Amino acid sequence: MTVLNAVLDFLNTGLLNLAAWQIVLVTLALTHVTIASVTIFLHRHQAHRALDLHPIASHFFRLWLWLTTGQVTKQWAAIHRKHHAKCETEEDPHSPQTRGIRKVLFEGAELYRAECKNEETMAKYGHGTPDDWIEHKLYSKYSWQGVAVMLILDVLLFGALGITVWAVQMLWIPITAAGIINGIGHYWGYRNYDCVDASRNVLPWGIIIGGEELHNNHHTFATSAKLSSKWYEFDIGWMYIRMMEMVGLAKVKKTIPKPAFDKAKVVADFDTLQSIIANRYDVMAKYAKSVKTAWHDEVEHLKEKAKLEARFLKSSRKLLKRDPAKLEGEQKQQLSELFKHSKALETMHQMRVELGVMWERSHLTRDQLLHQLQDWCVRAEASGIKSLQEFSLRLRSYA
Repeated sequence: MTVLNAVLDFLNTGLLNLAAWQIVLVTLALTHVTIASVTIFLHRHQAHRALDLHPIASHFFRLWLWLTTGQVTKQWAAIHRKHHAKCETEEDPHSPQTRGIRKVLFEGAELYRAECKNEETMAKYGHGTPDDWIEHKLYSKYSWQGVAVMLILDVLLFGALGITVWAVQMLWIPITAAGIINGIGHYWGYRNYDCVDASRNVLPWGIIIGGEELHNNHHTFATSAKLSSKWYEFDIGWMYIRMMEMVGLAKVKKTIPKPAFDKAKVVADFDTLQSIIANRYDVMAKYAKSVKTAWHDEVEHLKEKAKLEARFLKSSRKLLKRDPAKLEGEQKQQLSELFKHSKALETMHQMRVELGVMWERSHLTRDQLLHQLQDWCVRAEASGIKSLQEFSLRLRSYA
C-alpha cells in the first residue's frame, strides 16, 4: 500500500507540485514556445529565408518542435512554399477558397498529412532544409517518438494532469496554425494590401499565434521577417527576433520595404518609376485611401440627388476597394450604374486601372513606362478631384 500511495501521490502532484492555475499558466507558456518555434524557425527562417539563425537557436527550435509537434522541417517548409506558389488554386494544399472553410478549419492537419505523402511536393519545394545526421537519424526517422517523450515528461512534471497538458500541446498547432491561419487567414479579416490571393489579417495584434495573425501582410511581403506593417499592428514574433538579434542568435535578412520620398521633385523620373514598381503594394494601399476620401466627398450627393439606396451604396463602396481585374460581370455592371451618377468616382476607378497596368506591361521600355507615368500624373492633377491630385503629388515624389 505504501508504494501504491506513493504512486498515487506522485500522479496527483508530479515533480513540480503545482496548483491547477499554475499548470494552466505553464501550459500556455509551453504552447507559446511552440508557436514561436513555428513562426520563427519553420516559417520565417526555413520556408522563406527571411532571417538567419545561430546554430544554438536553430537546434533548440528543432528539438522543441520534435517534442511538441513531431513535424518534419522539410515537409513543413515544402508544403508552405507550395501554398505560396499555388495559392488559391486547386493545387494549393490548404486553401479555403478551393476546399471550403470548414474543410480547412476542422481538417487542416489532415490536409497537411496528406500533402506530406506527395513526393513531387517534397522534391520540388523541400530544398535547403536541414540535412544533417540528427535530422536523418532522429527528427525525421522517429518523428512521432518525440511527442511520446513529451508525454512522459509532462506526466513526470505535472502528474496525471500532465496528460491534459500534453493533449493541449498536441492540439495547439493543428488548431491555431493548420486551422485558424490556413483557414480563417484566407477567408475572414481585413486587408492592408490587395495582393493576388485572398489572404486576410485576422487581427492587428499578433500575439496568440506569434504574429501569424497578420497573414495578408505576410502574403504581400512573403520574405519579410517582420509581419506587421502599420503603426497599430504588433507582431510578437518580430519582437522575439529582434531580441535574439541583439544577443547574436539571429540576423534579419529582409523586412517590408519602406519607400523613400523626395518632395522637391516636380516631375516623375526613372527613380520614381523604379520606386513605385518596387513599392507597388504601398502605392495601391495609398490609392485605396484616396478612393475612400473621394467616396466621402461624393456619398451625400449620391444619397440625396441620385436617390441611390443605402444597400447599393454599401456594396458599391466595397467593390471600389477591390482590384478591378477581379470584378465579375454583375459587379462591373453595378459600378457602371454608380458611375452614371458620379464622374469623380468613375475617374478614380479608371485611373486605378491605368496605374495598375504600369507594372504589368513588361513588354514596354523604361522610356515608354516613364512617359505613361508622367502622363498619368498630369491628368490626375488636372482632374479637379482633390484626393486624386494629392495622391499624384505623393506619387511623383517616390525616390
